[in-house]
Amino acid sequence: MNAMKGIRTLLAAASLALGLAAGSQAADAHKHEHGAAPAKLELNNGKKWATDAPLRQGMQNIRKLMDASLHDIHEGKLSAAKYRALAKQVNAEVGGIVANCKLEPKADAQLHLVIADIGEGIEAMEGKSKKVKRQDGAVKVLGALEKYGAHFEHPGWQPLAH
Repeated sequence: MNAMKGIRTLLAAASLALGLAAGSQAADAHKHEHGAAPAKLELNNGKKWATDAPLRQGMQNIRKLMDASLHDIHEGKLSAAKYRALAKQVNAEVGGIVANCKLEPKADAQLHLVIADIGEGIEAMEGKSKKVKRQDGAVKVLGALEKYGAHFEHPGWQPLAH
């Protein structure tokens, strides 16, 4: 599934979680309900955004997946097949986050920026982008994890050392 289709699917799942109508109308309703996505990730009046248990668990799972492959990513030793498998696992976690996470609208809009970065990284790790190396896709996901930790309240969150 390409990144845009994946993002639309994730938006639809988020809309369902909010009790909106299913399908593409749900994704549109989700976008309209929250207004235009903010241009850049920012704090909530100087504080980190609140999170919920599904978001924290999903992000922790993504962190663990990336951490397990970190050495091979940095050493350039992760095969194309392993990048695809990692992308598939990360994508499944993102799907779970979007389907189960119920943040207030402003926090949700901020989270979409992090999820968009993860989606771009997934697409590159899958090898779908001829302009971006798989390794750069993994770095994009790692960067999204750093942004998440800097902007969302997650007790015990430890950034990955890379």
